[in-house]
Amino acid sequence: MLGVIIGDDLRYEDGKIITDFEKRASTDQSIKGIKKLYKENKEEALQRADEIIKNTYRTLMTRGMKGCYVYCTDTNLRNYLKNRVKQ
Repeated sequence: MLGVIIGDDLRYEDGKIITDFEKRASTDQSIKGIKKLYKENKEEALQRADEIIKNTYRTLMTRGMKGCYVYCTDTNLRNYLKNRVKQ
């Protein structure tokens, strides 16, 4: 069994899943250089960060061979995922 904690970098607001690279751990090397890119090209930086964050969680949640426990720090995202799993 595997457990994944979805932090503040991924949340659910106004019917959309929102990513926020600024809430990512400062030690995370996967988004290295995003802040510099954000100053130069805001749209590209946001798109890259969105892909990286979503792909990270997708990868972690599909690793469990016998299942996966998921905890979300964002209550709205937790409820959204519960409803999606029930469907």
